Amino acid sequence: MSNPHQVDGATLTFNEFPPTPYEEWRKAVDKALKGAPFEKRLITKTYENIDLQPMYRQEDIEGLPHLDGLPGFAPYLRGATPLGYVAHSWDIAQEMPYATPAAFNEALHADLTRGQNAVNLVLDRPTLAGVDADQAEADDVGRGGLSISSVADLAQALDGVDLETTPLFIQASTSALTFTGLLAALVQQQGKSLTKVRGAIGMDPLGQLARDGRLPRDLDGIYEVMAKLTAWATAHAPQLQTITVQGSPYHNGGASTTQELAFALATAVEYLRALQARGLSVDEAAPRFRFSLSIGSNFFMEIARLRAARLLWTKIVQAFGGGEAAQKMSLHARTSAWNQTVYDPHVNLLRATTEAFSSAVGGCDSLHISPFDELLRVPDEFSRRVARNTHTVLREESHITRTVDPAGGSWYVENLTDAVARKTWEIFQDVEKLGGMAKALEAGWPQAQIADTAAKRAANIAKRKDIFVGTNMYPNLKETRIEPAPVDAWAVQSERTAALKQYRASANTASKQTALDTLAQGGEVVASAIQAALAGATLGEIAQAARTTAKPGPTATAVHAHRGAQAFEALRQAAESYIARTGQRPVVFLATMGPLTQHKARADFATAFLGVGGFETIYPAGFGTPDAAAEAALGSGAKAVVICSTDPTYPEIVPPLVEKLKKANPDLTVLLAGYPADQVEAFKAAGVDDFIHLAANCQALLSTLQKKMGVAQ
Repeated sequence: MSNPHQVDGATLTFNEFPPTPYEEWRKAVDKALKGAPFEKRLITKTYENIDLQPMYRQEDIEGLPHLDGLPGFAPYLRGATPLGYVAHSWDIAQEMPYATPAAFNEALHADLTRGQNAVNLVLDRPTLAGVDADQAEADDVGRGGLSISSVADLAQALDGVDLETTPLFIQASTSALTFTGLLAALVQQQGKSLTKVRGAIGMDPLGQLARDGRLPRDLDGIYEVMAKLTAWATAHAPQLQTITVQGSPYHNGGASTTQELAFALATAVEYLRALQARGLSVDEAAPRFRFSLSIGSNFFMEIARLRAARLLWTKIVQAFGGGEAAQKMSLHARTSAWNQTVYDPHVNLLRATTEAFSSAVGGCDSLHISPFDELLRVPDEFSRRVARNTHTVLREESHITRTVDPAGGSWYVENLTDAVARKTWEIFQDVEKLGGMAKALEAGWPQAQIADTAAKRAANIAKRKDIFVGTNMYPNLKETRIEPAPVDAWAVQSERTAALKQYRASANTASKQTALDTLAQGGEVVASAIQAALAGATLGEIAQAARTTAKPGPTATAVHAHRGAQAFEALRQAAESYIARTGQRPVVFLATMGPLTQHKARADFATAFLGVGGFETIYPAGFGTPDAAAEAALGSGAKAVVICSTDPTYPEIVPPLVEKLKKANPDLTVLLAGYPADQVEAFKAAGVDDFIHLAANCQALLSTLQKKMGVAQ
């Protein structure tokens, strides 16, 4: 049926406008490119080795195997439920990195009454390692997460939270058994039912191995605990997941989206095999898995990846013989930490918004949106509110919750989903050929693959092909910095130690020791851990008893966690240190030659280019002669000069100007704005030190300039 359209009272149909054939469009494009290669100018190469076309057509989705799928039906690419967000939106699961139970509870209550509907517990390193706060290094207690050492601590952190109705997600890793003991004891003390507790206490030992390069005990022992914890949850806490496969250790190392997903899936397969070997069926084990992926800034790539993730997990569980219920993927999304910046931090608001949008369109089940000041301090009430309300705007104002699989049917997204799935599967199969994820990590293969991608990213960031607004492009040298709130580590540990001392004193020593002895002997370890917690044992005591017979854990090369903007942030920090030492910003003189129209474009570009490194420019009106420019430059006291004019005028201007500058001050750095290829060698011979232009390695050039000018020490 044709669609009618009214134009000046006449009814037209779209059939009256025949479609333009692709070949005709391509001829017009080639003509517009004026000889430049189509593949180079209009096809985008991604870190996933996927070629993005300038436009997509119906022909691009012909034959794709997943197109007939429906939401709520295998392979679940379009969502795990028939109605998607129309029936139930994603859980707002904001992380709260507060150090003490009291501070955590205060923030949690404030946010649960203002939109948040799930608890997302991020634990500090001692808690994850099974070390009580009074036994840990002071600098580690409460750093990056919540310090929990007892049932009383957990009760204080979750005071006022109905554990039967509020989902609870705990990133517990190898401390999952210990934390399950504390949580189950708390639920029992409150007279609540474990069968109604929903969420996850997620183990992910291989993710921890990739992040830290070591594990506190042997993998066989960890897998035994994982199997017993999963079996216990199946019987006693059917809505509580026990395994959280995290992609963040790989994402934070600079991995591509397909690498992160492939390594997460390979990790999950390793866990499935370990659970099967210990007597659990795939239908018992697979529903206990929760995947957590970090979401980057490539909007459509991330949508495609979340859709592909569900497809591939279905394929994997099918291969293990799992039924349709076991094939459904539980998927948490977290906006990227790798993309965030210290400078111009309010731009992080925009980054997180696009990442959250792609997470929702891709169909995540729960979501954390990073506050814009996450890198600089423990988020305050304002930054938490903005992040939390981003969920609300997406849910209430964008209307994406009124459509099931809103990206479904897009030629671009469907084609990209298929491409992401295939590339991910190739990497996954490479891991399988190495014997699985544990052996691959021990061999260093995933780490090497990620390092290769990270190096490519770093090269593009250095040349500003990949842009961080406010950091390697469009810097704001006048921004008012957000100063991190000082943290008194000794005060935090003192508070935690006092609480622990009081808790230990209240325990029944005899019954506690009996419970710990029972736990140390093995057997029903989950029930024993719960009894030990009820008897007053601390997290560290339970962990120590559970590891009585543990063998040493494996080691591997840790994935190097970093952020993309760090190299450029180091340049700005060096400039700020220079200001603190000298009382002034490092200055570069612009030798602007000729009238405004002759020098402005390159002078403006050079100013912005140098600003990335924290340099200020002296930007005079144009000079008529090299002598006048040299005299002004030398008189300014600047330690570097940038000559700004046009390529045709450079042969006449550059040699005499550089000669005068270098003769008067041999240590002066002279740069040229632009890159006249046929004159580069001649200008170098004349004394030009480097060239500022679009293809320059901005990070390397500015780093060298800082060293020459004494900015960097």
